[in-house]
Amino acid sequence: MSRVKRVERVAVLALDGVYPFELGIPSRIFGAADGRYEVLTCTVDGRPVRCNADFSVTVEHGPEVLGTADTVVIPAIDPAAVTAELSAEVTAALALIRPGTRIVSICTGAFVLAAAGLLQGRRATTHWQLADDFRRLFPEVLLDADVLFVDDGTILTSAGAASGVDVCLHILRNDHGSELANKVARRCVVPPWRDGGQAQYIEQPVPDAAATSTAATRGWALARLGDPLTLADLAGHARMSLRTFARRFNDEVGMSPGRWLIQQRVARARHLLESSDLSVDQIAGEVGFATGTSLRQHLHAAIGVSPGAYRRTFQAAR
Repeated sequence: MSRVKRVERVAVLALDGVYPFELGIPSRIFGAADGRYEVLTCTVDGRPVRCNADFSVTVEHGPEVLGTADTVVIPAIDPAAVTAELSAEVTAALALIRPGTRIVSICTGAFVLAAAGLLQGRRATTHWQLADDFRRLFPEVLLDADVLFVDDGTILTSAGAASGVDVCLHILRNDHGSELANKVARRCVVPPWRDGGQAQYIEQPVPDAAATSTAATRGWALARLGDPLTLADLAGHARMSLRTFARRFNDEVGMSPGRWLIQQRVARARHLLESSDLSVDQIAGEVGFATGTSLRQHLHAAIGVSPGAYRRTFQAAR
């Protein structure tokens, strides 16, 4: 007898000055997940809100749906609307969220969570252009402006605009595995996982026209994850010195080549744990970790669980 899949309720709180693109991300991503989620959009009083554009948005729900949600998403609002204190209406609406509910912010939505006291002592991120303002207003928050999103347990924060897609796909991947997340990404014509962090999007001087990208080498490495690749191997393929390759790689991807390789190997291992019956040692060899112990350490560092626990969760979901 097949198990009935539970439908998770996602409530999206549209505040005055909301960005239309970010407002639509949860519905677009979670709504493409084969009925696993129900997405409801609300405002603090059930009335229309003005977007950061030349139109307003009319919603079907008031703040009461926040108290019934499994996940609450706060999309980006106009930076001009950001303050260190929340209005009484917003405070009352957020107070309806049940303890333990997963809360997600997109871009400047992190300012709302910080003003509500939800990020005190926690790691978080927001758009890199607003990092200094955020730190000035909320010095008690451990801001990391170099990443696309931060998963800090029940609270997740993401950087600007498209990183809202990244964090929603991350949630989907953690809830239901990489196969469904990849399927949704394909449906929405977006990458299932973006390499690096915000560093690659920060305004920088135009590079030398003769500079060579590391993209081809990254593709070459992805096809050979099972090999014991070294920095020298990567630099040699790119026909650069070690120093030049490492610098250019970091500029393009936002992280070191070694960290990127580990990230890709963990992602491939997760897929094999979900989709194959290979042993942990066999998977370690397939993705380039020297031993099963090494795979266990890296997987635990990345997502906090063992290969066995991860496999039980997502193979059961299949």
